[in-house]
Amino acid sequence: MSAPGRFDRLDALRGVAIVWMALFHFGFDLNHFGLLDPPQNFHRDPLWTTQRTCIVSLFLFCAGLGQAVALGSAQGWPRFWRRWAQVAGCAVLVSAGSALMFPHSWISFGVLHGVAVMLVICRVTAPWGAWLWPLGAMALALPHLVQHPFFDTAATNWVGLVTRKPITEDYVPVLPWLGVMWWGLAGGQWLLARRRALLAGPLPAGLQPLALLGRWSLSFYMLHQPVLIGLVMAWRALG
Repeated sequence: MSAPGRFDRLDALRGVAIVWMALFHFGFDLNHFGLLDPPQNFHRDPLWTTQRTCIVSLFLFCAGLGQAVALGSAQGWPRFWRRWAQVAGCAVLVSAGSALMFPHSWISFGVLHGVAVMLVICRVTAPWGAWLWPLGAMALALPHLVQHPFFDTAATNWVGLVTRKPITEDYVPVLPWLGVMWWGLAGGQWLLARRRALLAGPLPAGLQPLALLGRWSLSFYMLHQPVLIGLVMAWRALG
């Protein structure tokens, strides 16, 4: 059964992204500890880089859909800021944890950092309605058209107009990824106005576990890697 104010179909879609992410990270962890043969290049091999792009895109699209639903439910700024603080706080924890595990490639602006910034932008620009579609396209295209060394520094690479990708385990700059969240927001607004049942309709019972995962996406995101890494390390120790 859907929780009050929740759309099971949206939660289940977010749950798909979570399961895919966990499988991807499990492969990464196995590779990191030398348990994949042959070793994989998660930073260059299209098998992995394409999956990462798809996973991040699905997460951000769902975040945009979620903002449309929240605004359609008349969510006020106080509740928005409470949720935002959770995301931003977890982003800080990700940076700290990655600095311990990857001191030379720690995460300074990963997916949660990007989500925190883009949520504010989407909240402010939500009234622009249909204009979000072309703006999203512009955001996606801009990093391919404009790059400058000014944006290569640690203080500015979060914008995304870099000439080279920073050395980091996760990098989700505002550009081009804001375009994906804008499209999710615009798509959500369109669906709520014209095809509400596609979001608000019932979910088959067999997919309810995915919806449950989707409702706890942030908690799952923060806990899954410590659990997976612990399991891999225990496997190595027992082997």
